[in-house]
Amino acid sequence: MPPLRTALLQSSGRPGAVAENLKALDEAAARAAASGARLLVTPELFLTGYAIGDAVPELAEPADGPGARAVAEIAVRHGLAVLHGYPERDGDRIFNASQLVGPDGASLANYRKTHLFGCFEQEWFTPGEQTVVQADLDGLRIGLLICYDVEFPENVRAHALAGTDLLLVPTAQMHPFQFVAESVIPVRAFESQMYVAYVNRTGPEGEFEFVGLSCLAGPDGTVRTRAGRGEELVIGEVDPEFLAASRAANPYLNDRRPGLYGSLA
Repeated sequence: MPPLRTALLQSSGRPGAVAENLKALDEAAARAAASGARLLVTPELFLTGYAIGDAVPELAEPADGPGARAVAEIAVRHGLAVLHGYPERDGDRIFNASQLVGPDGASLANYRKTHLFGCFEQEWFTPGEQTVVQADLDGLRIGLLICYDVEFPENVRAHALAGTDLLLVPTAQMHPFQFVAESVIPVRAFESQMYVAYVNRTGPEGEFEFVGLSCLAGPDGTVRTRAGRGEELVIGEVDPEFLAASRAANPYLNDRRPGLYGSLA
């Protein structure tokens, strides 16, 4: 299989302005497609903005709502898959969610953040209950987590055991936790033998200061592409042949002794 060219959109868009964020997404998708990308990944809650406070209930929408349909149209128009973060309404509950749509506009997977960070998220969102959500794209198994989720090694290892090749992690990583982007993400990719695309917001937003530093880390623990601190679209490649070779050479997953780990659960 050829490498999957993947675009990471590091941007906070405009909080509270869904139409403008969709326009920014459309423009980024055009640039990504022109570069040969088959996948575009946006940050956590990109559709609405993160620091939207009391507007969460107003801006939340179902997984098949107008925002999702608009993203699907963008995916079809530019011929690439798109992962977008958004607040998902399901009855009286609201989830911090992300949805992957294919180049044909079909929804491939929808994930609800399982580990909520801080007072803001815990006030407005219900935690999801499904750790491993996956989809297939261009011969690769794609997994989804959101921000704080990836800081729990159990989550990433669960994906590794389920066969995830590329883990997409839209995030809203803030100061002073930039070490997660710089150090934790490459380690997660190495210890669980997968690619990890970690896509952050950037700049001040309400009470938060997002640090950027989006990256695509490989299974050898090296960062294949890294954004700076500002608005940026960066491109990297997920190479199935390199992944297979890395897994063959690295014994972590084969040398596990699950019988010793029962007390961890």
